[in-house]
Amino acid sequence: MLDRYKKYHALKIDSPGDRILRITFDKPETMNSLDAEGHRELTYIWRDIDEDENVSSVILTGKGKAFSAGGDFGMIEDMIEDHKARARSWKEARDLVYNIINCSKPIVSAINGAAVGAGLVAGLLADISIAGKSAKIVDGHTRLGVAAGDSAVINWPLLCGMAKAKYHLLLCEPMDGEEAERLGMVSLCVEDNELQAKAIHIAERLRDSAPAATRWTKYALNNWYRMAGPSFDASTALEMLGFASPEAVEGVRSHREKRSPKFDLDSPT
Repeated sequence: MLDRYKKYHALKIDSPGDRILRITFDKPETMNSLDAEGHRELTYIWRDIDEDENVSSVILTGKGKAFSAGGDFGMIEDMIEDHKARARSWKEARDLVYNIINCSKPIVSAINGAAVGAGLVAGLLADISIAGKSAKIVDGHTRLGVAAGDSAVINWPLLCGMAKAKYHLLLCEPMDGEEAERLGMVSLCVEDNELQAKAIHIAERLRDSAPAATRWTKYALNNWYRMAGPSFDASTALEMLGFASPEAVEGVRSHREKRSPKFDLDSPT
């Protein structure tokens, strides 16, 4: 089953059970951040999974104390400085969301620790999302100086409602696993030491369920996301427009200097 995934190097691929594929963000020294190659692999692996007749369910998790810290600063700075990098990232941002939505196999996410950026996209778009109590879920786009793109517009209002979505997205307010479950952002919250076993148990249940019934139910439910496609496409375009702005430059600089950003409050919009 694993032979077709040998081309993936930024992601660790294994099988914790028959017909179950596990994807692990495997860069714990940087809180499982994604460079350009890791972002590309996370975007397109779902097409391989969809076509793999030997896979019945999928688990997505992170190694160590973090789920994923999102795109690394090197990738972000390339997007700020280079139009081609921004255009490529815009395409990948769209493809990542639609590839997960259109992947027929049920996906379980086991969210451990910090979850940000593209990793968080995949974690929250999973069909069943499980967070450890110490998970820290945050969308940091506006703190970085760009509009909340990724998947926020397509799924956050559906998951937790518009009022809470605006609160967390505009203010970059984090939530732990228990709060995420309370708001409806994740399916379940469990003790940290139970997270991986719970994910495997649910993946086994999905594997053993009626394949067509399960996959068609997922397809029909995900039409709610597809209907939000135009709003999502606009949000990712506005995010990329932001990467060409002084706000993104200041956002990255302030992160690197570990200080609060000082944005131009008279900036035109």
